[in-house]
Amino acid sequence: MELNKYKDISEQWLEYKDALNNYILKITKDPDVANSLSHEVLMKVYSSCCSGREIRNIRSWLFQIAYNTCMDHFKKENKNVDLQAEIRESEKDPVYYEAGEFVEPLLGLLPSKYSEPLKLSDIQGLKQQDVADKLDLSLTAAKSRIQRARQMLKEKIMECVHVEVDGQGNLMAFDIKGTCGPLQEHLKKCK
Repeated sequence: MELNKYKDISEQWLEYKDALNNYILKITKDPDVANSLSHEVLMKVYSSCCSGREIRNIRSWLFQIAYNTCMDHFKKENKNVDLQAEIRESEKDPVYYEAGEFVEPLLGLLPSKYSEPLKLSDIQGLKQQDVADKLDLSLTAAKSRIQRARQMLKEKIMECVHVEVDGQGNLMAFDIKGTCGPLQEHLKKCK
């Protein structure tokens, strides 16, 4: 979606303003600061509206602006970097958090022979030997399937998701491609 009218921005802002304010309050833990930063976020959003930049995922974009505004606030207040790291750790980056919600549906598109070992290893955190034992495989076979599943998952992500990154390679936004029928069908079944 290309945001180039103040009306478009106003509609999006009204839809997400309460969630954004709550998100900022959760990070800052100060209602006055949260209110002030919410207004700052709105001003940044308005200033971006006429840039002609295409925004693929409005919600992720808005939450990323809110997060960055909070981090800028802490820098201005000379809060130490440890506080920022603590907040980033405790408050998952909204774009990564939202993207993470699609990992399991994407895994659902892989054959269970590969998705199951990967879920056990990378999502449930089991050691590869425990995965091998649980699935009655040799350790070598378990490692091989996990590696193959990671590659297959990467291919599914490339096939089904448009990813937008910044200059440092950090995820800025993502969107499910309309051409990825299998993921959209899988998400419908999960609802």
